[in-house]
Amino acid sequence: MIILRRTDLETIVRHSQTEYSYEACGILAGKDGVVSRIYPMTNTDQSPTTFFMNPGEQLRVFKQMRKMGIEMLGIYHSHSASSAYPSKKDCDLAYYEEASYLIISLSNRDRPEVRSFKIKGRKIKEEKLKILEG
Repeated sequence: MIILRRTDLETIVRHSQTEYSYEACGILAGKDGVVSRIYPMTNTDQSPTTFFMNPGEQLRVFKQMRKMGIEMLGIYHSHSASSAYPSKKDCDLAYYEEASYLIISLSNRDRPEVRSFKIKGRKIKEEKLKILEG
């Protein structure tokens, strides 16, 4: 299970909508499944079907997380036209088996769909996404 404040979820959705029609991406950080920091990243692919985080940004974020004593809990990205479910490419690039993979579908831009998954060895398991008010 991953736990996210509603305000952070709104930030992620807004980032996804701003980057539309490209996939937006970012890092979720915190402790014990509770997200305390959202790091929107630059998608260097600038593609509607793939993402690749800017390596320089990623390094700075990992250093900041280490300094703050938090860890990467997950990665989020958007799907511009498909459902909030991992694609074959998402599975191919799921290098962090302990991480949650949050997917935001903008196929209906007025009602984004958000789901979270664990991906281990190409096996996809949906996990509970708990949203805290405030």
